[in-house]
Amino acid sequence: MDIMLDAHFWVGVALVIFAGILVWAGVPRLAAQALDARADKVRAQLDEANRLREEAQALLADIKAQREQSEKLAAEVMANAKEEAERLQADSQARLAEQIERRGQLAERRIATAEAQAAAEVKAAAADLAAQLAEKVLSQRIAGAKTDPLVDQAIGQLGTKLQ
Repeated sequence: MDIMLDAHFWVGVALVIFAGILVWAGVPRLAAQALDARADKVRAQLDEANRLREEAQALLADIKAQREQSEKLAAEVMANAKEEAERLQADSQARLAEQIERRGQLAERRIATAEAQAAAEVKAAAADLAAQLAEKVLSQRIAGAKTDPLVDQAIGQLGTKLQ
């Protein structure tokens, strides 16, 4: 009976008795319940994480759609602004061309008026000079010839009528 005196034997017996007490007290059932509760908690956290991921993906899709819509809107605004700028440029060029045309016509009228005035002044000066020369020539011819008081009077009147 050497086995009864061995300490290892009694430690083994105590261990078996202790395991039996634990089984009888329901410790494995409590451990299983605790593990099940922990598994349920982890499962709930995983479900929450999946729900949050799906929400984040939906939010990301919304943000992408909004960004695309904003980009389209920005492109439309840029196209409209470019079209408006081109229209304003064409309108400004048309108004500038019209203004240049009017100023050119005004300048041409002023030039024509100045030319007509200069021509009239030249004609008046030429007529004046011609009258003076005619008077001088007639005076010289008559001075060399006999003077007639009627011819002298007519020449004098001619000079006053021409001026």
